[in-house]
Amino acid sequence: MSFLGIIKLAFISLGRNKLRSFLTALGIIIGVTSVVAMVALGQGAYFSVQENISKMGTNLIMIMSGASHKRGFRGPPGAGTTLTAEDADAIARDCPSVGKVTPIVRSSGQIVFGNNNWSTSVMGVNDHYLDIASREVSDGRYFSPTEVRGGHKVCVIGKTVVENLFGNMNPIGQTVRFKKMPMTVIGILKDRGEVSMGGDQDDLILMPFSVVQRRILGISHVNMVHLSAATPETIESAKEEIAQLLRRRHRIREGADDDFDIRTQDDIAEMAGTTLTIIGLLLGSIASVSLLVGGIGIMNIMLVSVTERTREIGIRMAIGARTRDILTQFLVESVVLSCVGGLVGILGGAVLSQIIGNFVEFTPVVSNTSIAVSVLFSAAVGIFFGLYPAWKASQLDPIDAFRYE
Repeated sequence: MSFLGIIKLAFISLGRNKLRSFLTALGIIIGVTSVVAMVALGQGAYFSVQENISKMGTNLIMIMSGASHKRGFRGPPGAGTTLTAEDADAIARDCPSVGKVTPIVRSSGQIVFGNNNWSTSVMGVNDHYLDIASREVSDGRYFSPTEVRGGHKVCVIGKTVVENLFGNMNPIGQTVRFKKMPMTVIGILKDRGEVSMGGDQDDLILMPFSVVQRRILGISHVNMVHLSAATPETIESAKEEIAQLLRRRHRIREGADDDFDIRTQDDIAEMAGTTLTIIGLLLGSIASVSLLVGGIGIMNIMLVSVTERTREIGIRMAIGARTRDILTQFLVESVVLSCVGGLVGILGGAVLSQIIGNFVEFTPVVSNTSIAVSVLFSAAVGIFFGLYPAWKASQLDPIDAFRYE
């Protein structure tokens, strides 16, 4: 019998007990649906995070203070006070691979306008920040180098702050108060939206660096320094130049740990990608357990089928069917049952991922690779769990099969 004839016979045999065949395939359907949906969510989250990281700036390099040390306790990176605005100036002046540089200090609190107030984040930056962070002003203007050096009380606000503080009113030229300090709104940042893992990039106020550092926070250090490499090709050389410069300025001895941490967009993307890949593999592994259960169900039903069709097997052997033919027939039935369940499961996974996508802040991605892997894995489950029942059927003795009732 040709292979197509064997497949046709397999569909006929499975069609005799439609409900049983469906219930048997249901385990595979549920398993593949779960795997496809989980992988789609993982890939969607990965692509969304990578996209958000790419929006952080052009050739972005971030420098943070090292971990703080206090009474024997070591704090997280960025908790120290080792970076200064003078470090940022030295980097801009002495590192040829570096483009633009801005020191950054952060604060948070209530911003007040009239009877309205809103809790938001404040960043103190210089006049290069928009170019480094790839951001734009949609209305009004950004502050000038003179306003940064002179510590003018001006600010540029994000769309979320505008909506919650001013409503339909034009905020340009209005005076707001942050920690009792009056600030004049001179511009509105172009809408960027929320990031996939939480956080609103438009819930932000930008102020001149010196105002936030000296008048609001009263500190002499900076939280971090953001800069852009001159070109994408000079990112690594910029990192090396910055590290050597800061080690000299901070008088760090040879072999001692750095009191700063330098990271690029690629570093952040790699860390985020590794974390999301591990989470995706974990979710996929958990979902794959149902495939194992479905495979056991297939083995169970195929063993029952061998028992029910013992006389049929004996007759086929008596009229010339070889052991290999019987083995192939039952193995094909198992694979067909598994693959049909896999195909239905892929469709179910695609639908389920789209439904879940309505409740998350990113779009799940059902890739061709996950579809191909699901089909192959379903076939592998059918072969693995169908091999023993098929072998058992092929080893039946024709005489004993005729006598079976």
